[in-house]
Amino acid sequence: MQLGARIFKTGIAISLALFLADLLELPIPFMAGIAAIFAIQPSIYRSYLTVLDQIYGNLIGAVIGIIFVLTLGTNYLTVGLAAVLAIIIMLKLKLNNPVPLTLVTIIVIMESQQDAFLEFAGLRFLTIVLGILSSFIVNILFLPPKYEARLFTSIHEVSEEAIRWIRISIRHVSDHTSVKNDIDRLSEKLEKVDQWYSFYKDERSYTKKQQFAKARKLVLYRQMIATTRKSLDLLKRLHRFENELTELPEQFHMMLQDHLESLTSYHDQLYMKYIGKLRPEHSETSGETAVLKRNEVLAIFVKEISLAQEETGNDLSIYHLMHVLSALLDYEEQLEHLDLLIIAYYNYHAEEVGSDIENVL
Repeated sequence: MQLGARIFKTGIAISLALFLADLLELPIPFMAGIAAIFAIQPSIYRSYLTVLDQIYGNLIGAVIGIIFVLTLGTNYLTVGLAAVLAIIIMLKLKLNNPVPLTLVTIIVIMESQQDAFLEFAGLRFLTIVLGILSSFIVNILFLPPKYEARLFTSIHEVSEEAIRWIRISIRHVSDHTSVKNDIDRLSEKLEKVDQWYSFYKDERSYTKKQQFAKARKLVLYRQMIATTRKSLDLLKRLHRFENELTELPEQFHMMLQDHLESLTSYHDQLYMKYIGKLRPEHSETSGETAVLKRNEVLAIFVKEISLAQEETGNDLSIYHLMHVLSALLDYEEQLEHLDLLIIAYYNYHAEEVGSDIENVL
């Protein structure tokens, strides 16, 4: 686990829960601290959902525990039966996450041997709820997460590294093992990007204007991720079929290198356009010129493949080159689609790009 805001917030939530439980003179205040641990979540909206689930779950646990004590008494067997019944009910209600804390609630309530059982059971339930609410308060007030900035930063970092390796790989000066290791590392970082996207998607918008802007941003970021994934796919193909590419005619190889340089530069410019450092209408590699250039590359690529097949008869090598061409075309199409989405976004929500994003590049 990396040292981050969530770790500090967990410690603060535990301390706050223990302090409030002691201040209110609730029984077994350490239970409030335990409950606070279960309720800390990476986003405010998820924290809100967790609070509701935990309260529902612990209410079910408290009711089951009280009923069992009043009807069957408390012993090892009845505590176990109450726990089984609580789990069954929770699973039926699709409340899987609060199950551990609900079982803790049952045990804490059923182990009470006080004469005023109902009073003490109610106080113990309130102690646990206090711990849950403490976590929610901490999530709102302390170090509120800025997932859009983290999302954009992580997308840009993966793209930047993939672009750098594409530029190096097409020149055939890269170390084979280093590229392979970095491809694996970038694939792992893309999984983290998906997680940041999920967290950002969970953040709520409270006005119609914010909701529309958020919906467009989600589409835009999803396309950024798709484009980054295609750049990584292209890098994988360049790396895997490096030998076949070195055998291409020099003139065609130089044209392919220039085209990849143009596409990776285009990718860089799209990020700058999104954060407002380039004019929205600026598109160095799009429109009719780009279509003509793509068609030229495609036509020459097909011609060279046909010539190579006639000269060598190596169908496997041809098949590999087609893989590279397919990845290149996919990457280019995704870039053009991302460009259109950025332009459309600026037509409606130019003022919505935050300062946190502007400072990334």
